[in-house]
Amino acid sequence: MSIEFINPPTLGKPSGFSHAVVGSGRVVFLAGQTALDSNGVIVGETVVEQFEKALTSVLTALEAAGGAPEHLASLTIYIVDMDDYKAHAREIGEVWKRLIGRNYPAMAGIGVSRLWDIEALVEVQGFAVIPG
Repeated sequence: MSIEFINPPTLGKPSGFSHAVVGSGRVVFLAGQTALDSNGVIVGETVVEQFEKALTSVLTALEAAGGAPEHLASLTIYIVDMDDYKAHAREIGEVWKRLIGRNYPAMAGIGVSRLWDIEALVEVQGFAVIPG
């Protein structure tokens, strides 16, 4: 595999992310995805539903570029209501495990006041390294 997850013990044990990722191969930059359906309408009422749709859309774009979930090197999650997101962390983790498994790229969760579509609760953006 061309991706190596780096987690130095001096930084503490990460939970749900890796401290650093080293990769070689074809780099794919993945645009931010919200819970938009194919008609351009936000779907899902809850942060969990919207996270699942946004992550699925990121994975769809990655697959179209020739990649797979294990090629994810970094993800940034933009969150409108951090308290709501944290309150549903377990359910969001279950979605993650179902769609991606136990691979955890370098990640950041950033609180924002709103996203482009006012109904959007979460947006997922990242990049992947596909072995080449």
